[in-house]
Amino acid sequence: MSAEVNLTAANFESEVLKSAIPVLVDFWAEWCMPCKMIAPAIDQLATTYAGKLKVGKVNVDQESDLAGRHNIVSIPTLLVFKDGKVVRQKVGAVPKHELENLVKDLI
Repeated sequence: MSAEVNLTAANFESEVLKSAIPVLVDFWAEWCMPCKMIAPAIDQLATTYAGKLKVGKVNVDQESDLAGRHNIVSIPTLLVFKDGKVVRQKVGAVPKHELENLVKDLI
């Protein structure tokens, strides 16, 4: 079972913008190979930092309005939210240690 939250327009505000802990949001798509490459590392982060970091996934094909609202033009795009604001952003497939460095000092 995944520790990640499936994010939609309906739950984005409550799960991300009003979250008491930092949130790593992965904008991805089923057909995106780089997205599939980093998925295991993102899932590991969700498990490792459970309770300190929330990890959510936005399928850009199903939630195109949400992706548009956050100016997502390339995937995978990772946004880190803290206190309802984007504090970090990373585009493209990156190694696990870079993903960890995105969030480590925020938790």
